[in-house]
Amino acid sequence: MTEAKTGSGSGNPLPVINEARRLETLADYHATQLSGDPELQRIVHFAAKLCDVPTAIVSLVESERQCFIAREGLEDEETPRSVSFCAHAMLDDELMEIRDATQDDRFAKNALVQGGPQIRFYAGQPLHANDGSPLGALCVIDTKPRPDGLNALQKQGLKVLAEAVMCRMQGHRDALFAAKEIKGKEGQFLTLVDSIPAIAWSTDAEGNFDYFNRRMIEFTGIERADNIDAIHPEDAEAADKAWRHSLTTGEPYEAEHRLRHADGSFRWMMARAIPVRDDTGKIIRWFGSAVDIDAVHKLSDSRDLMARELSHRIKNIFAVVSGLISLTIRKRPDQRELGDELIQTIRALGRAHDFVRPVDGAASDNLRGLLQELFAPYGTGDGARVRVVGDDFGILARSATPLALVFHELATNSAKYGALSVEDGFVELSVSDQDDDLLVLLWEEHGGPPPKTMPTDGFGSRLVEMSVTGQLGGSWERRWSEDGLVVELSLSKKAIAA
Repeated sequence: MTEAKTGSGSGNPLPVINEARRLETLADYHATQLSGDPELQRIVHFAAKLCDVPTAIVSLVESERQCFIAREGLEDEETPRSVSFCAHAMLDDELMEIRDATQDDRFAKNALVQGGPQIRFYAGQPLHANDGSPLGALCVIDTKPRPDGLNALQKQGLKVLAEAVMCRMQGHRDALFAAKEIKGKEGQFLTLVDSIPAIAWSTDAEGNFDYFNRRMIEFTGIERADNIDAIHPEDAEAADKAWRHSLTTGEPYEAEHRLRHADGSFRWMMARAIPVRDDTGKIIRWFGSAVDIDAVHKLSDSRDLMARELSHRIKNIFAVVSGLISLTIRKRPDQRELGDELIQTIRALGRAHDFVRPVDGAASDNLRGLLQELFAPYGTGDGARVRVVGDDFGILARSATPLALVFHELATNSAKYGALSVEDGFVELSVSDQDDDLLVLLWEEHGGPPPKTMPTDGFGSRLVEMSVTGQLGGSWERRWSEDGLVVELSLSKKAIAA
């Protein structure tokens, strides 16, 4: 069965491409010099998060290979063109979406589908030069099929991000060309700079602005280069500090700030500058550019707003469920113990959720902070009865829920039967990095009563087993020492650590 490409909407045959001309256009960008470029890396990182996929790539298709100048979640720097999905995507004028590659005749036998990286879902937004030449694609990849594909916001986001990629590549190409032409051809250089869509400027060696291109005047409405006061007041200090640092060190300048438009509004810009040196290495001038990235910022703000709203709704769900349980156990007092346990578990999940997805304030993402939040009911600071020691790690948001379930269960059992059930008992939880893709968490109870009988596997044990082996990619072991219960958890770093 052949899965039709979605997103083009044209229904027309793919265009015939002049390959020689296409390769000449691609070579003009010298885009491989942008490999690892911070701006492109931020774009692919955001694209992966926007589409909730592990992998995002900026791929440029050459004659025999496709090279990845920016990548998230992938080690390879290139693959043969013969297995390239992006070689197909770049030929269209809209997003190419493959919802299940194993069901698409074009790709089902592809080496990237049959073997690593096990591509199942693919969405590629074509990257086209100004003359329409296809250069490659900004793509997102998942190892799982996505029957429903991307939503409208994600598709629009990829389109905006692809435009930002081309702006960066265009800016890079223009900067290289300008640097070459400036030697002895300043007049031609100024004409060229006035023709580009980005803002361009120059200063002397001390950082005194002496030129802005026509785009700057059109954008801000400011006529004189020595009267630039258009940066947003909240951004001016940081931008000036970064610029002074570059003047002092000679390092390239880069800053994001808002710039006042001629209509009075402020738009986000990505500003860059590089020094020009003489034969002795002395800086003699600075040349810079500023690219409008306001659309990307608005998209990010919209996504953050949606995330906060979702987080608020989830917290409300926790509260509603707890309330329903409370109402139920009032009618069924014989189930009060079970109801109270469920309420405490839901509250633990709520604390974990609020730790990584707070409605207000900044989210936290470290393991020790999450554990301290969960164990707060058992004391904090010097009075903490669950003492967390050892290494700390950044954690993924998706690992917070299973971690909360596991340690809430251990703490609850300890409060009922173990060290936390007596006044002088305490628990030490040590976290250690085993340097082999494993985190080992050792739960050791001290000072508790010995178990009257060997506990059997009940619901709590099955819950821990499901969370540890199923969601955290690890294993666990219980044993009883003379001092109390010992639980050793070996968890996968890939499943937990950010």
